[in-house]
Amino acid sequence: MAWLIRSKARLLVSATRPLRAPVDSFHCSRFSDLTDHSVFSFPRKWLRSKARRLNDVDDNQSGSSSSPHINRRTTVSQLEVSSNSRVRVDLFDELKQRFLSFKEHKYFREELEHFQTLKEAQSPKFMVIACADSRVCPSTILGFRPGEAFMIRNVANLVPPFENGPSETNAALEFAVKTLEVENILIIGHSCCGGIQTLMSMRDDGDSSFIKSWVTTGTVAKLRTEAAANHLSFDQQCRLCEKESINRSLLNLLTYSWIEDRVRKGLLFVHGGYYDFLNCTFEKWTLDFKGSSGEEGARLLVKDQELWC
Repeated sequence: MAWLIRSKARLLVSATRPLRAPVDSFHCSRFSDLTDHSVFSFPRKWLRSKARRLNDVDDNQSGSSSSPHINRRTTVSQLEVSSNSRVRVDLFDELKQRFLSFKEHKYFREELEHFQTLKEAQSPKFMVIACADSRVCPSTILGFRPGEAFMIRNVANLVPPFENGPSETNAALEFAVKTLEVENILIIGHSCCGGIQTLMSMRDDGDSSFIKSWVTTGTVAKLRTEAAANHLSFDQQCRLCEKESINRSLLNLLTYSWIEDRVRKGLLFVHGGYYDFLNCTFEKWTLDFKGSSGEEGARLLVKDQELWC
């Protein structure tokens, strides 16, 4: 019986020997081996985490002479994270200083009475629809003070027609016209508009995105531009379409009955504006309601055209 037990034991030892070899070759006592790329049996993320924990333990024990010191090396990724974090902190620190400067000089020293009045209610004279482009800030360009302009910004400063359905643009329009009863709607376009460039370069290839779906609001302006200026370069066509899209949006405003009604009664005026930030000029014009129509086959007449330069 004893010889049978010894025989089975030898077979068991022989069978497990190949499995023990790789385990014996893994030196767990050396922490630096944990980051060796030759070890594929552990995920690298786990290994790095383990090494960091062990290094932290070593830091806590570094005061003891019996503990060997392990030199930590800062990785490139750690440096990048630290640098990016520093940049973010610097950016918001700058914003903080700008706010505190505004609070001290503008809010309390120069316009405290004005801001106290704004606490009660807002009564802006303008509704401004401008492009979301970071280079085009209506308050900076035209000097709007807080409370003077109810503002919305979208890609390419487009106004969709009523039949397109709800959007944040016409929701803001509804509030500005019905509730705030603004007296002027000003649509501001600008030079080098990326939204218009996207519109002009679009093809019917089935490709779609949020931006492309939105700028199709200006399709009529694109078609009119291509029909009138197909002999011009792409950049020249874009410049023309930047202005044509403003006029199409002015006509789209008249598809909203509550806008058209107030314009007819002379309670509301709609204007177009074009800011050329390459030359720092501003064009302004007003829609001539009597000669214009927002219905199908829309036509546009303008008046009071000016160039500010």
